[in-house]
Amino acid sequence: MASPCHWIAQALAEDDAVSPALEGEHKADVCIVGGGYLGLWTAIRLKQEDPKLDVVLIEQSFCGSGPSGRNGGYVLSWWAKYQTMKKVCGTAEAIRLCQASARSVDEIGRFCASHGIDAEYRRDGWLWLATCAAHDGAWSPIMDDLERRQIHPFERLTPDEVSARAHSRAHVTGVFEPTAATVQPAKLVRGLRRVAIKLGVQVFENTPMTRLVRSYPPVVETPRGRVVASKVALAMNAWTAQFAEIRKAIAVIGSDVMITEPMPERLAELGYTDGVPISDSRTLVSAWRNTPDGRLVTGRGGVSCLHAYGGRVGTTFDGRSTQEKGMREIRDLLYPGLKDAPTATSWSGPVDRSKSGLPFLGRLGGHRDIVFGVGFSGNGVGPTHACSRILCSLIGDKQDEWAKSGLVRPLTYDFPPEPIRHLGVWLVRKAMIAKEEAEMAGRKPGAIANYFAGFAPNMLASGKTLDE
Repeated sequence: MASPCHWIAQALAEDDAVSPALEGEHKADVCIVGGGYLGLWTAIRLKQEDPKLDVVLIEQSFCGSGPSGRNGGYVLSWWAKYQTMKKVCGTAEAIRLCQASARSVDEIGRFCASHGIDAEYRRDGWLWLATCAAHDGAWSPIMDDLERRQIHPFERLTPDEVSARAHSRAHVTGVFEPTAATVQPAKLVRGLRRVAIKLGVQVFENTPMTRLVRSYPPVVETPRGRVVASKVALAMNAWTAQFAEIRKAIAVIGSDVMITEPMPERLAELGYTDGVPISDSRTLVSAWRNTPDGRLVTGRGGVSCLHAYGGRVGTTFDGRSTQEKGMREIRDLLYPGLKDAPTATSWSGPVDRSKSGLPFLGRLGGHRDIVFGVGFSGNGVGPTHACSRILCSLIGDKQDEWAKSGLVRPLTYDFPPEPIRHLGVWLVRKAMIAKEEAEMAGRKPGAIANYFAGFAPNMLASGKTLDE
């Protein structure tokens, strides 16, 4: 049960209970594959809507062992992706989904409070900043469009306000979104697991799916048993890439997190005592925040060479991050006074990246009884809460606004097969790093770097639309 991820180790120190592995044949109304946020929120919703429903959830390791327990803990809405959402879903649906994702931020906090989940939830908003002139105004297309519609999710900040709120002089400009929060991600997962079990969900851990039989009804096979279910929901994050039709629409790449030892006094000297998370405007996004016990958390998305070749995740993303040097450089740029801050640990995790940065939800291969959700692209802590409504509606064969959501869409062929994909991931990554290093230094990126960087999928926050 030991883990290099501080979040997971901390959560397991408080709750190391693991459900038994599945053995023998089980019958269920719904079998959910995956014990992270999407799977657990879906299981909880199903039982709340119909307590008599027989719901089985299987997890290949323990709930929270994957990206849901390893992420940076940013609970964000989809407003930063509004332009892309509008392109994919249309204006009205984009606004509805962004509003729903913003409500999810508050609903997650209320859920934790009502169920006694100590997930270190802090709703202090989010700063989206530019750290160089080339990134200034990354949010402008979104804000200009929304302001014409009298929608104001972001607040424009002056340079002095940016410096004061970020507690750093390294930023050029920025905006603030009040509806955002942070959590200790693994504690949230373990709390959701506890609630799901209390509601009557049968949870089986250390139970990987070895085969999905696309029969009627579908069958989920495991090493020591099987589940025959009326409906199957695949909520496996990066591991969903094992299915060929899904693999063509996502690329599984690495994300990295590093944390310092506790230093509350030093953060207090900077004035950084609230829980505001901060992101820059790079495509290979950098993000940072503090924790209630006074640690500084730094994260990078897509910088490492980690890539799940052929959709095989395995142990590729386990262990300490190889990007500590780069993350320390970011920290030192932002907070020069913390250059000697001791690093406690770091870790990596897989990210199911879609080209648009938005998830796909639907029925696998058109099978009416097998549904899936994938492609949260590093921003799933909050949106999985909203998307569990979509999965529940698909499972229940409803014809409501969730089942008809614009995110329920055909999987598109956005990434080439191996080995071209592996080479492409490496090439685009190198181009993005070169482009962003030039921009940070105030130089114009080279034509070759610009060209290949244009193939990069949208990351955590981007004002780009799909046709730019």
